[in-house]
Amino acid sequence: MGSTSDTPGIMGGTPGGTTGPDAAQESAPAPPAYAPTTGSLAYRVPDLGALELLLAVARLGSLGAAAREVGITQPAASSRIRSMERQLGVALVDRSPRGSRLTDAGALVTDWARRVVEAAEAFDAGAQALRDRRDSRLRVAASMTIAEYLLPGWLLALRAQRPDTAVSLLAGNSAAVAERLLSDEADLGFVEGLTVPPGLDAVVVARDRLIVVTAPGHPWARRREPLSPAELASTPLVLREKGSGTRQVLDAALGGLARPLIELSSTTAVKASAVAGAGPAVLSELSVREELSTRRLVSVPVDRVSLRRDLRAVWRTGHRPAGPARDLLSLTRR
Repeated sequence: MGSTSDTPGIMGGTPGGTTGPDAAQESAPAPPAYAPTTGSLAYRVPDLGALELLLAVARLGSLGAAAREVGITQPAASSRIRSMERQLGVALVDRSPRGSRLTDAGALVTDWARRVVEAAEAFDAGAQALRDRRDSRLRVAASMTIAEYLLPGWLLALRAQRPDTAVSLLAGNSAAVAERLLSDEADLGFVEGLTVPPGLDAVVVARDRLIVVTAPGHPWARRREPLSPAELASTPLVLREKGSGTRQVLDAALGGLARPLIELSSTTAVKASAVAGAGPAVLSELSVREELSTRRLVSVPVDRVSLRRDLRAVWRTGHRPAGPARDLLSLTRR
């Protein structure tokens, strides 16, 4: 006595059991029901995966072979075709002992599907070209201390990961870094100020401390007692320019500063002036390690004032770093 399978199929077939390349044994289903929908095309047009499967069925003449080509099981392929038929409201594939054959409507839909898939391939190629162009360069803007004492190591590590990425570094104070990011002249920035500039998102990547330094011959180098905040605030110092993170932190910690003895636009220049004996300076501890170890500069303690600060990576709000900028950010946080 013969037996029949109750495994659901796609379209067509004979009322009894059938065998063939797709191992389909099914009864002919009713025509697919189409439920008109409104809204975006995403709900009314089959997705790319379904269209690629239909094209594979048309080319190979077998649902099983098409399923293998696109990397899914035959039951999953059958389900996807049925879903597409319900979505469109037309039968697309007939299955028989000789394999899977497109209906007339299926052939027409396949022609449209081919154009959609070709357009998607062009879209993908264009997107890849944009990524390649983005990944071919990295524009970094950094405040002076980070640019001089931290970024060289980070960029060296990035070069090992991305040897083909050309990196340009724009050094300036924290205010200038923010301006470059907001005007899309930089992909990633680093600042030393107390707060995150408006229009930027940030993450802390390191911590630093400002210290008062002088040449060994300065009277402060021989002090037995720490400086008081008031004494430091009232003394003319060799300082960075307004807008620098160092100046912002110092001004906020002391509640105001005396008129600068000298005002300079780089950490290196401030340090050189202090080494030469021009006067006391306030600098990042990162920047004076060598000078302190060789006694070309002397650290002067300050009482009852915190000069610690966060060093931050910054980027335009809503533009999370991607490509080489994302990789550099990851390296800074290790």
